Amino acid sequence: MNPLTGKEAEKWFASIAKLVKRIKNTDIVICAPFIYLEKLKKISRKVALGAQDAFWGDVGPFTGEISPEMLYNIGVRYVILGHSERRAMGESSIEINKKIKSALASGLVPIVCIGEKERDLNHEYFRIVKTQIHECLKGIPKDSISKITIAYEPVWSLSSTLNRRDATANDSREMAVFIRKTLSDISSPDIASKTRVIYGGSANERDAEEFLQNGGVDGLLPGKASLDPKKFSEIVKIAEGIK
Repeated sequence: MNPLTGKEAEKWFASIAKLVKRIKNTDIVICAPFIYLEKLKKISRKVALGAQDAFWGDVGPFTGEISPEMLYNIGVRYVILGHSERRAMGESSIEINKKIKSALASGLVPIVCIGEKERDLNHEYFRIVKTQIHECLKGIPKDSISKITIAYEPVWSLSSTLNRRDATANDSREMAVFIRKTLSDISSPDIASKTRVIYGGSANERDAEEFLQNGGVDGLLPGKASLDPKKFSEIVKIAEGIK
């Protein structure tokens, strides 16, 4: 829920677009609050736009909701679904599943967040993540799974989590391998290999290179670091420099 004004949002977006204008091989997506999206679309074609959520219906008596179709019609191409902050407010994987299906039908790329609240010694977190994947992707055609981006977001490493601790590239790689194995089991090894898996546990400009090189992921979902155009642009440049 940042920034506070449209003018500041436009300033941030324009600054990022300028700083990354020479980037050629890295996909860049800014997921801004709904009310800024349409204006931001007019600033840059290089930086794609995403929404932070979407409803599962197209139209109807759902006061306060925004549909994927509405988002697509104003130029949005990505949408974050199942973010840990929304799950903390009560959103379930069953609801997220409906949203994913609606987003795919509307032409949006869902960025689906999954992740455990804690790393227990009994490795229960594997079961939690596996259950999230199965529930979120239930009923989705196998050939559509590779159109989805899976964002591994360990809640215990987020800056907003009490008594948080930093995740390591080893933590990320371990889970990235497990996520791809789970995707392979419900689709095929080929589809699993084509599905993007990214890391989103408070990634920043200091650890981006380590996660991208050794964390087994295809990209990053920065949170707090994305509120600073220079820090966000530095993360993009780090990604661009990795072969």
